[in-house]
Amino acid sequence: MELKQPIHLKKEKPSAIIWKTVSTGFFGGILWSLVGVFFAFFNFTVVSPGSFVISSWLHGEWTDGWLAEMIAVLVLGVLSILIALLYLLVLKKLQGILPGLLFGFGLWGIVFGLILPLCPNMKPLLELDSDTIVTTLCLYLLYGVFIGFTISYDHLDRQQNKK
Repeated sequence: MELKQPIHLKKEKPSAIIWKTVSTGFFGGILWSLVGVFFAFFNFTVVSPGSFVISSWLHGEWTDGWLAEMIAVLVLGVLSILIALLYLLVLKKLQGILPGLLFGFGLWGIVFGLILPLCPNMKPLLELDSDTIVTTLCLYLLYGVFIGFTISYDHLDRQQNKK
């Protein structure tokens, strides 16, 4: 009779961390984009995923509705996979909440400082109201902590299981 090794003692395949990161990135992008839609719906922010991703580049009546928001949420879910893989490559060894907060703040700075001015129908950062700035900054901080903490935890767990 062959004894099976307990699940927590099995060695994880190297590709497993990649798939965990991909799923974390996609789920994080979907989750926090939906929270952004919620915030925009209740007027905490004038920037919604649909207004940023879809309405900035396409024009039509449908770009202001729920279809545009849901397409934008899916697009951001896919883009979030790339962001999570970047975190895995560069920052996976950093532990705690601070690296995720800084990562989220950096993403917010890139999006609102560099990408937002390229969108023809969006106001520049300094012309946005304070509610939008605070809400989106908090959303990006939460997203950064979600991605950072999950990926760092998986990396640390993998390192401890090797020992």
